[in-house]
Amino acid sequence: RTRLQASITTAKVLLRQGVSFHGHDESEFSENRGNFFEFLEVIANENPDVRSVVLENAPKNHQLTSPKIQKDIVRAIASLTTKEIIKDLGDAFFCILVDESRDVSTKEKMAIAICYVDKKGRTIERFLGISHVTDTKATTLKKEIESMIGLHGLSLSRIRGQGYDGASNMRGEINGLKSLILEENPSAHYIHCFAHQLQLTLVAVARNHGEVNRFFGHVIALINLIGGSPRRRASLRDSQSTKVIEAIASGERESGRGLNQEVGLKRPGDTRGDHILVLLLT
Repeated sequence: RTRLQASITTAKVLLRQGVSFHGHDESEFSENRGNFFEFLEVIANENPDVRSVVLENAPKNHQLTSPKIQKDIVRAIASLTTKEIIKDLGDAFFCILVDESRDVSTKEKMAIAICYVDKKGRTIERFLGISHVTDTKATTLKKEIESMIGLHGLSLSRIRGQGYDGASNMRGEINGLKSLILEENPSAHYIHCFAHQLQLTLVAVARNHGEVNRFFGHVIALINLIGGSPRRRASLRDSQSTKVIEAIASGERESGRGLNQEVGLKRPGDTRGDHILVLLLT
């Protein structure tokens, strides 16, 4: 029981922080076995009772640290979390937020979140799950949405809003996902994601404004120039570090845990949520 609880606690922390479980080399003599094993090691070092039953002190056939065990723990935690979300939702109406993209293995994944108003009148947005889809046709996505919300006792009839991007398979008037759902539930009003609209609008305006367009062109050129050379990146890092130290000393910047972290340069995207202000500040 202690061994299992240690693995569960480790998984909870990693999930809470949104970090990966596995390392590149999880062998016994690796200097860094990945987040799961390294954090489990920390727990064991702090508690002799845990140390006596985990890792090297656990039976080889009952370690409770294998990838399968880790996945089982994650699924159990996800199931309990989702049950609490559905319990909080109760009999209320809700909206769905859906987007799809390819993962690193080029498989299409669809993510679903629900948005609702709780008993205290607060707007709550909660992630419901990710599902693999064979394609991004509206009919396929609708079927998968019905399947996923159905697993939690929800139905299309309780939906009062749909939020997607502006792709034709999502917002099409004839065969788009929004239209297919509206056929079954006329109250499921569609709203083109405001963040996506704003991003596209800003990009369009910037491209048609000569000075702004040239400005971002120069920013991208600088990023490519600096990012292409480790020496130039190191020089920029040293320069920025000096400026941060001077700003803290003069009171222009605050100092504290988690502040003034070292960051890298990112290329801005046209339709993704890259924060231009953060890009410029770096």
